[in-house]
Amino acid sequence: MNKEEKYDLVLALTEQMKEYGNFYITDTSDLTVAKVNNIRRQCFENEITMLVAKNSLIEKAMEAAEGDYTPIYDVLKGSSTILFSKSATAPAKLIKKLRKAGDKPLLKAAYIDSAIFIGDDQLDTLIKLKSKEQLIGEIVGLLQSPAKNVISALQSGGNILAGVVKTLQERG
Repeated sequence: MNKEEKYDLVLALTEQMKEYGNFYITDTSDLTVAKVNNIRRQCFENEITMLVAKNSLIEKAMEAAEGDYTPIYDVLKGSSTILFSKSATAPAKLIKKLRKAGDKPLLKAAYIDSAIFIGDDQLDTLIKLKSKEQLIGEIVGLLQSPAKNVISALQSGGNILAGVVKTLQERG
């Protein structure tokens, strides 16, 4: 790979880091070509972009993306595969599914909306993460609940209040 190709790859990685906002770095070393192709196929089916890149190029892309990726630099050793996804949990679920058939891919690190998760032991935590949309939906639901109770009380009490007003009007 010449210097220009490396520059293009770093630029592409940087753009994807900015575009997706979520990425996972995994270890797929020692896997056969057939297993790697199976992973690629499943990534494609789950709308996950998979790239294999040198650790130094991944690090340069993170530096160019202007985020705080410092804790991730320590795990950039050996063979690294990077997975990009709009969904924060899709790569974690795919890794978990793939691990039923073998001990790889291993999770080295994940970057999810500025939060960094280091180590394979974080896989279950990542699977349980809720998306922004899910969290917003829960908050809206919680906020609507008291408002619905107030409206319901006003509507049911409105009949009583109207009856009292009518009675007072008839007396007067």
